[in-house]
Amino acid sequence: MTLAREIALQARSAVRYSICTLVTKPNEYSALQQSFLEAGFREDICEFLYIDNSEVNQCDAFAAVNRFLQEARGQFVILCHQDIRLHDDRIDDMERVIAQVTQLDPQWGVLGNAGGVAPGQLAIRITDPKGVNTANGPFPTHVDALDENFMIVRRAANLGVSGDLAGFHFYGTDLCIIADILGYRSYVIDFHLHHLGGESTNKGKTKNSFHSSYPKIRRALTQKYRRAFRPRWIQNTGTILYLSGSRFRHWLLNGRTAVNLAKSIGRARTRLKNRLLPPERTSADSSVDSSVESPVGHVFGRGVRRAPHFSASTTDSANASTNVARSEN
Repeated sequence: MTLAREIALQARSAVRYSICTLVTKPNEYSALQQSFLEAGFREDICEFLYIDNSEVNQCDAFAAVNRFLQEARGQFVILCHQDIRLHDDRIDDMERVIAQVTQLDPQWGVLGNAGGVAPGQLAIRITDPKGVNTANGPFPTHVDALDENFMIVRRAANLGVSGDLAGFHFYGTDLCIIADILGYRSYVIDFHLHHLGGESTNKGKTKNSFHSSYPKIRRALTQKYRRAFRPRWIQNTGTILYLSGSRFRHWLLNGRTAVNLAKSIGRARTRLKNRLLPPERTSADSSVDSSVESPVGHVFGRGVRRAPHFSASTTDSANASTNVARSEN
């Protein structure tokens, strides 16, 4: 067939790393690029991708992450703030830790330099305003969520973040949750860099407004996963499933008796509904009525650019004023 194209399952990209950044301060981004180049991230094996939020907010971090992951050609996609600098560790160190994690867990999906192990327990490898050369390991350490200043995403895992969330907080948490759902795990690794953090953040109203959005996005995230993780019946074309985080309910309601009972109740409700339909409606019309409840109380069916080198001398004017959505740091 002339129109058919076979997919190469083991195809490897010539690009090893895609380094992706939301830019609000071009001079800072220029310094970031330079630090990566000096650390061995050469342009023949790396690509620098950015979204320019310096003049106007083109998109939030959730939308940016999904666009970066769609556009990136690298085997590993680095999502990082514009105010990180590589100094001690270089590309050889990154290759070493990636190989180490891959040997430990071939199903890893996201790596980072700071994250949460359990309530009250953090794993951190960073220099930032809170401490110099912090190394709270051991490394690598499996975590449930990663800080957004620096994350490495395995492109072959085909990850993304939620399309129904927005803002500049919790996208690292969301990415790790989705990775876990898809069968991948997240780790904090021993790769040391400097995150300028508050050293480069605009002072005053912009910074305060940026952080004031934190509770709102936290609430949106918890509400989203309350809905996503709700217990429910699922009817596909072959069988009925019951999904629940409760082991007892999972065992009880996936048994043959419960499934048959759910099926009988569903059919009985459909027959009753069809009898009550107005004359002008048909049973076919009702099959797509999303307002009808399901059996036994649960619903069956309810611009990226390739980055040139910025010159600090030509971009200082872009640092004038930012808004809440542009305060990526």
